[in-house]
Amino acid sequence: MLAKRQNNGNGNNGNGGGQQQTSSQTGTASQQSQTATQTGTQTQSNSTSITNAMPTIPQSAPAGLLTVTQPPQQSTSYFKIAPSQYITFGWNFSYIIATPTHLTVSAVCENGNTYPVGPTNGIIPGTATSVVWDPYSYQTANPNLPLAQAEYNLRIWGDQGPDAPRAPGYLTPNSGLTFALYTPQPYTPISSGWQCAGCSGALSQYISHPAFAGIVATLLVMFLSGSALLRRL
Repeated sequence: MLAKRQNNGNGNNGNGGGQQQTSSQTGTASQQSQTATQTGTQTQSNSTSITNAMPTIPQSAPAGLLTVTQPPQQSTSYFKIAPSQYITFGWNFSYIIATPTHLTVSAVCENGNTYPVGPTNGIIPGTATSVVWDPYSYQTANPNLPLAQAEYNLRIWGDQGPDAPRAPGYLTPNSGLTFALYTPQPYTPISSGWQCAGCSGALSQYISHPAFAGIVATLLVMFLSGSALLRRL
């Protein structure tokens, strides 16, 4: 009888252990399911936020445009590289639906060099409609890549890069403005020997030229011949 009671006790302990293990597994599975549900809900929420942040652009929408308004594009503007000589470039936007986060403004010289435009190394906010450039300060701070006296092409683009294709609602890169930079020459006094080629001081150079003597002789012959004809009349 004692042995039988011990066996029954052991059996009850075994069933109890099995019930505890089953309960533990059920709790773990429930916790994993809850975690998966929370993760899925969070992922769905983040995806919804990203979708809501991006504008909906119909395919029929025109491509975004940037039009330079200052200086005028009809002719080439000339700017000198000198202290306190600032250049203002201005523009406006049309058909922009996806506003760029930033704009890049660069001046591409006809010699192939590219220079950043503006005080922030050519990077400005995407909603900016103008930038002020101090070429003299840039020249002073960058002696290894000086600005040349030449024509430049102003280029402005958004997040999609300088070669982005036309796309509905997105900014199309602009490169329609041409301007020129020059360095003013220092003043040279006349006492230093400077001469003007069109002034009286250089007249002796023309008189000594053989062509000048030939022209004077021809005019003199024509004058005398005309006078003789008038006398006969």
